[in-house]
Parts: sequence; structure tokens; C-alpha cells
Amino acid sequence: MTMTRDPYLLTPGPLTTSLRTRQSMLRDWGSWDSDFNAITGRIRERLLQIAHAAGTHECVPLQGSGTFAVEAAIGTLVPRTGHVLVPQNGAYCQRIARICRVLGRQLSTLDYAEDAPVAAGDIARALAADPSITHVALVHCETSTGILNPLAEIAAAVAAAGRELIVDAMSSFGALDIDARAIPFAAVVAASGKCLEGPPGMGFVLARRAALERSGGVSASLAMDLHDQWLYMQKTTQWRFTPPTHVVAAFDSAIAQYLEEGGCPARRARYERNCDILIEGLTRQGLRSFLPAAIQAPIIVTFYAPDHPQYSFKSFYNAVKAEGYILYPGKLTTVETFRVGCMGQLGERGMVGAVEAVGKVLAQLRAAA
Repeated sequence: MTMTRDPYLLTPGPLTTSLRTRQSMLRDWGSWDSDFNAITGRIRERLLQIAHAAGTHECVPLQGSGTFAVEAAIGTLVPRTGHVLVPQNGAYCQRIARICRVLGRQLSTLDYAEDAPVAAGDIARALAADPSITHVALVHCETSTGILNPLAEIAAAVAAAGRELIVDAMSSFGALDIDARAIPFAAVVAASGKCLEGPPGMGFVLARRAALERSGGVSASLAMDLHDQWLYMQKTTQWRFTPPTHVVAAFDSAIAQYLEEGGCPARRARYERNCDILIEGLTRQGLRSFLPAAIQAPIIVTFYAPDHPQYSFKSFYNAVKAEGYILYPGKLTTVETFRVGCMGQLGERGMVGAVEAVGKVLAQLRAAA
């Protein structure tokens, strides 16, 4: 096959962005210029509006990947004497636990199988058993499998116990509704290159204003101190240190397109269509998805690797890439899998084409036996 376009990124970020978003990166910006500062201000306002959090929370953007923002949130909002409970059912929960250890925060974990969602009752019992726990850090949609954890129920359990909740919403924000009016949280963390379909390079934290106000001096890092970043932005409208100007401008464009499309309901509906086409199509090709439908988020789907003696992910990946689609390796430790993202500017034809491409490569694999 001769490629006539860039391949579709069937990954959970970076993902395939629109031409309009990419064109937004063609202009250079001065990081102290008032026009650029207006872009930053508009992004901050719109992100709060998406979460219905404008009256209660502050949006603090941060240079870097989503993990930078997660670490900044924990390092700023959890006191150095704080104690974090991390329920674990995937690699990104485990990463949060590692962040807590590196930052020197006391840590407890609740461990689940990779195909089992976190249970709010388990959280409630753990908090009742240990009053020293101050925070719960939850991954909403665990990107290593695509599992969806029950955010509303867990948030209610944490609030009932009088503790604080930090939500890693990296792979859910913008496609799965997170409403600050109904879901109590100290912070929600996400990034530009996920469901809002911007380029990677900027994280952000929606932090409850009261929690942010009392976090001064907590962070042991200069660059990742959200409190200091927030105060500086409030005072000057500027970033403290050089921002990723092209990424910020493109993210602003991506958010505008998101709102034009219809916001969260429309974005979720599009991803759900992609997910349905993907699972139905690859099931017909003889592949099995890892999760049952009840706990599968329409963001990324994990599939068992083909049961074939000559299968290797690298060869499979390269063959599907030659057809114009880039897959994602599996991240499970117990079984061999691969992952396919439902996010990004694909359109139904894009996902149908992905199913056809995988089917073609599987047919070639089986014919070679």
C-alpha cells in the first residue's frame, strides 16, 4: 500500500488532530504578549466551564505531559505529612503510587485485578479503618486497559469520610462527564493531547480554590508548584516560565472545535460509535476484547493478542502501520495484548478502515501458517 496521508493514530494520546488544530501551530507567539496571554486565559475559563467548576475551582496549566500535572497536583495539594490512598487496577494507578513514594508522601494501596473496577465500598472501609488517610488519588479511566472506575460513587464515599479526592482524568476529561456540582473533588488532572484532541505538551489541574489557597509552601519543587503558578498567573496573566506557545494556541483551537461540536455529549457519542465499530469489527475477525462491556470506557480498548504461533506485536504493528493505522502495545503483565484507541479525528470511515486493516493483516498471518 502506498501511503497518501499521515497514518491514523489509534492511541490514547498523542492522537490524530484536525487540520484546523494543526494549522493553529503555524504562527509564532511571544510568551509575554497580551494576545497570547488572552489565549491562556480563555483556555483556563473554558476548561472550568467544561467541568462546571467556574465558581469553586481554579484552572492551573502546566508545561509537560499529563504525568507532570499529576505529580504537581500531589506535590502541591497533599501536605508533606499527608497520607494518600491509591486504588490500583492498572499501570497508571501504579504510577501515581510511585509518584507518592518519590515525593515522600505516606502511601496505602488497594489492589485489584486489571479487569476489576475499584469499588466505592472498599474505599469507604479503608478510610474508616485508617483516619490518617487524608487523600484518595483515583484514575478515572485506566488507560492500560480501558477500564472505567465509578467516579461518582467513589467521590461520594470520599466526601462522606471527610477526605479529599484527586482524580487523574487523563483519558476521560472532555468525553466522560465530570461535573463539579455533583462530584466533589479537590482536583481533576488532565492534558491537552487526550479527549479534547489538542497536541500533547500541556497538562492542567482544576483545583478547588480553598485547597489551592492553603497549599502555599507545600511543594518541594519550584517548576511544579501549582500554588506559585496560580498566584503568578492571577497577578500577571502570564506563565512563570516559557510556555509551549504553539501547543497552547493549538489547544485553544481544539477546545473551540470541541464546543462547536456539542461538547461532552457529542464527543462521547462519537467515541462510543468508534468503540462499537471497533469491538464489533474485531470480534468478527476472531479477536476478543479484554474487558466486559459494562466496565469498558469508549476511550481505548484492549484486545487479546491473536492466538497464532507466528504472532509478534512488532510485526503485527508494522503490518497494520503499512495500511495506515498506528496501534498501541499492550500494558498488561499477565497476558499478551494490544490496544486500540477510539479517540481523535477518525470519523466512522477511519475506524472502519482500521478494522479492515487489522483483518487484512490477520488474514495474511493465518495464510502464512
